[in-house]
Amino acid sequence: MTDTPDTNATPHSKHGASLLELTPRTKRRNAAERRFRMYGMAAIASGLIMLVILVVNIFGAGMGAFQQTFMTLDVELLEAKLDKKGNRDIADIKKVSTFGYAPLLANAFETLVAKDGIETDLSPKKMGKLLSKGAAAQMRNYVIKNPDEIGKTVTFKFLTNSRVDGYMKGRVTRDSIANDKSISVTQLDLVDQLVAAGAIKKRVNLDFILGSDASDQRPEAAGMGVSMVGSLFMMLVVLALALPIGVAASIYLEEFAPKNWITDVIEVNISNLAAVPSIVFGILGLSVFINYMHLPMSAPLVGGLVLTLMTLPTIIISTRASLKSVPPSIRDAALGVGASKMQAVFHHVLPLAAPGILTGTIIGLAQALGETAPLLLIGMVGFIASNPPDSIAAGLMSPNSAMPAQIYEWAKRADPAFYERAWGGIIILLVFLITMNTVAVILRRRFERRW
Repeated sequence: MTDTPDTNATPHSKHGASLLELTPRTKRRNAAERRFRMYGMAAIASGLIMLVILVVNIFGAGMGAFQQTFMTLDVELLEAKLDKKGNRDIADIKKVSTFGYAPLLANAFETLVAKDGIETDLSPKKMGKLLSKGAAAQMRNYVIKNPDEIGKTVTFKFLTNSRVDGYMKGRVTRDSIANDKSISVTQLDLVDQLVAAGAIKKRVNLDFILGSDASDQRPEAAGMGVSMVGSLFMMLVVLALALPIGVAASIYLEEFAPKNWITDVIEVNISNLAAVPSIVFGILGLSVFINYMHLPMSAPLVGGLVLTLMTLPTIIISTRASLKSVPPSIRDAALGVGASKMQAVFHHVLPLAAPGILTGTIIGLAQALGETAPLLLIGMVGFIASNPPDSIAAGLMSPNSAMPAQIYEWAKRADPAFYERAWGGIIILLVFLITMNTVAVILRRRFERRW
């Protein structure tokens, strides 16, 4: 006898059929696997299609905010209007209000129309309404800064009003302004002639990125700059508080805390806090930081404190996961050569867990950057048109807005130009969020150690 198997024998399964034959049961199983694979591919394809549609809609509706229509106009700064005494005294020049600059705009339009041979039945006052309502203030600020220019002819680039800008971008048509009191068909005829003469052009609008919010009467002048500064100060508060507190709490719970019912309750509550709606943290911030502690409303400091409470559970959970991922042999080896428990944690475990901690922190900051509901409750939705503060203390305590709150504020205003700016603000916010998440991935891959 021999133990050598018979290679010519036909293999049989448990049920008596050959393993080389496809049984009906095997065919059904293979078909089910193929269907499941198709379901997964269809789900991924649907998600990608929805993502493409979303991105196309956002960029299609918001890219117009990064361009604005400007009009180039030569204005004679008449001394008889702006400095009647002729002594160039700033105090006297400041006494001339923006209403005193309106006749200068009308004269500039008359000169332009006559020079380029433009035919129109509009009065100089009606022609001046093509410009933004901030045009006179722009001239006044220029004259105050440059009093020596009085008596000269200066070339200005003025923003046109939102209707002219919408007409240049195709958002406003001659049919859509039938009942619009802000602009007329005759004014649009003048706009066409000014475009042909090269006086009106669309240009890149950096003021949308660097400027401040504007009133409902000047949507063309609204910008995201001040709200971006507000978000920056809030993120500084979140980073300064959430990172050390979250990492310290995680290290204690994971490495030093005894395993008993008290720590179990703490862990359960941390997990629950991570799922609490963000508006609840806004109510907490309103009642504690504003009503009880009497901190200034709408201040980035308060917004940062509220977002810190909301971000802490995310940072604690991600930090504990990073600490758990470090092999126990690292701790045992450090303790085996005489290191104390604290030395083992801070000299060996924590550096190895740092990439995961850093990634979790950046993702938590990105989540806080996009939150709107808590900021609504603490009043960070007001009209803030002031210049950025000149110090960190002033920036933390002065009233301000934030990017998501500014977007919300624009979206609910009536003028279509604000709606366009809301989409443009979403683009800026997405750029920040994508950048932060990209940095998190790069840092994790750069510093991650494998064992």
